[in-house]
Amino acid sequence: MKKNLFSKFVLAIFFTIAFFQASFSQFSLLGQVRTRTEVRDGLANLAPLGTKYSAFTSQRTRLTFGYKWDRVTFGMSVQDVRVWGQDASSISNADGGKFGVHEAWAEIVLANSADTTVKFKPIQNLSLKIGRQELVYDDVRLLGNLDWLQQGRRFDAAIFKAQHLGWALDFGGGFNQNADAFGTNGTYYVGGNAPVSALSNKNVTLAIPTGFLPTATKGGTPVLANAASTNGQNQMFKSFQMAYLSHKFKQTKLAVLFFKDDFSKFRIDSIGNASAGYVYGRRYDQTGVNSRLTYGAMLTGQFGNASSKLGKIQWQAFGYAQSGKDRDGLSISKAYHYGANFMVQKGLLSFGPGYEVLSGNDGFNLKTGETHRFDPLYGTPHKHWGYMDYFYVGTGSPAGGLQDAFFKVKHAASRLTTTFDVHYFALAAATPNKTKDAPANAKISPKLGMEYDLVLNYSLNKFTAVELGYSVMKGNNSLEYVKQNSMDKTRKTGQWCYLMLNIRPDFFYAKPVAIKQ
Repeated sequence: MKKNLFSKFVLAIFFTIAFFQASFSQFSLLGQVRTRTEVRDGLANLAPLGTKYSAFTSQRTRLTFGYKWDRVTFGMSVQDVRVWGQDASSISNADGGKFGVHEAWAEIVLANSADTTVKFKPIQNLSLKIGRQELVYDDVRLLGNLDWLQQGRRFDAAIFKAQHLGWALDFGGGFNQNADAFGTNGTYYVGGNAPVSALSNKNVTLAIPTGFLPTATKGGTPVLANAASTNGQNQMFKSFQMAYLSHKFKQTKLAVLFFKDDFSKFRIDSIGNASAGYVYGRRYDQTGVNSRLTYGAMLTGQFGNASSKLGKIQWQAFGYAQSGKDRDGLSISKAYHYGANFMVQKGLLSFGPGYEVLSGNDGFNLKTGETHRFDPLYGTPHKHWGYMDYFYVGTGSPAGGLQDAFFKVKHAASRLTTTFDVHYFALAAATPNKTKDAPANAKISPKLGMEYDLVLNYSLNKFTAVELGYSVMKGNNSLEYVKQNSMDKTRKTGQWCYLMLNIRPDFFYAKPVAIKQ
């Protein structure tokens, strides 16, 4: 029933807009069908010995509706994400939970110096964007929509957007709650989807009560029905506050970011009894939050042009730090992320190197209750640290941080764009070797491996593109150890390839008609 009503709602929007489009050009309606067929043999983690590759096709189907008036802009995006075959060919009316609202927001103009009917004049432009929305800033390093994943990422937030004399400032935040049910007391928040039940230490199934999140071991990592995020996070924030300031000086842009995310405090607890056994976990009934601060700046610029002797050079440099407490209550100190890169464009060809560091824990000098690991927040790791997603994604990242030295090449013709990236990955901090046969105070080699990423993207027509990608990770025992806590139990070469078809029609697009003279 839910799925049928949803389908009728979408069709009603489509036909209503189509009917009025001839008279009201402020409406927009975009579609997307994106299929991606993948063959994985060591994606994100090195494949265990004796295992075989996996293959599947996933699909995103999205419909995006927009409306724009002088003082109000409205946007809504609904989508269905699934893997081919995960549902039977004939499903029941109770199915359809994979439909979802990706975005649903409205932006209200509060000040506009060009509008004489708006009396507020101290600032040239000011608006409020409120609702479910994507947060996309800079190169999506720390805040992004994660568009590579079929499900993407969005936030429930209220963001003020101000522009004045060439400066732009976005500031706002969000506040999360599990439910609005009657009888709910306080603002305790469980930052993850708890499973309905869990096995006790005596293999008895116990129901999970509200406000309790089971963990793998006593004091260990949470066990979730589904991941709170694709960045390897074990819980969602309770609230966040942010400010993003930017200004362009000729061909150089300065962007400053301050982001504070707050995580619910918890206490270690258990459910069950002596006869049925116990399930250990976290009880979210504590007041206060653990607050993490992220702050820093990015500079981007360019000079020259593609037809000159030196070519056009695009460059980037950035630095960020973190402090406060992380989601598990550990004190953050000496956590940082910095890097720089440039690309030289000569005609259709671009190429250039780069180097980045994300701090980690020195396993020989780490104090109890502290962490030096930098967390790249809610960005798009796939774009920055290798397409094979070994770092800062759902499979976690090394406690020793990451160094990434890379070289990128791009050739952009009229329809075919080809890119080839090479990454050298290494640990940023010393990591002890705690395997059984390792001598005392031994540490693993910092080198993790080399990754090679080749992508070809061809534009079939205005609305359709096809993309083919092939990646290889040449890893080693260090990579296996920091990711999977083992050695000599995996194949050290990982491979991954995909074929993606991306169809994005604009339903109100009108093909230009040639006028006869």
